[in-house]
Amino acid sequence: MTYSDDHLKSILKRTKVIAVVGVSMNPVRPSYYVARYLGLKGYTVIPVNPGHAGATLFGQTVRACLKDIPEPVDMVDIFRRSDAVPPIVDEALECFPNLKTIWMQIGVEHAQAAAKAEARGIDVIQNRCPKIEYQRLFGELRMGGFATGVISSKL
Repeated sequence: MTYSDDHLKSILKRTKVIAVVGVSMNPVRPSYYVARYLGLKGYTVIPVNPGHAGATLFGQTVRACLKDIPEPVDMVDIFRRSDAVPPIVDEALECFPNLKTIWMQIGVEHAQAAAKAEARGIDVIQNRCPKIEYQRLFGELRMGGFATGVISSKL
């Protein structure tokens, strides 16, 4: 799976509301700090985790499932094992008629679920992290001394 920088950047620019499925309440877990980071970058992050439903995280109520989210969602970010992806994608397709992106975190892939979403015109990103891609594409990794391959005159 190869994604152009322009494609990834366009997804990150157009996205406003992200449902993060499998978010943890533990601040040392990747799902926590990725969701927190995205919220700090101006995205509305809706945490989804049935084990913590009703709690508050990042100023939002944790939802048990995608069906419990009353507002439209632009992106569903999946922090679950690959074998858990198909029902999450099915629920996302059912709940959000204007969904634009399914994003599967690093190590998460499911070809059949991706094909199903893509057949509905939804962009699918697999085995990538939106936090890392945001930092790489919008210049934040350069500040840490990483060679990102993105050329910019911005300091």
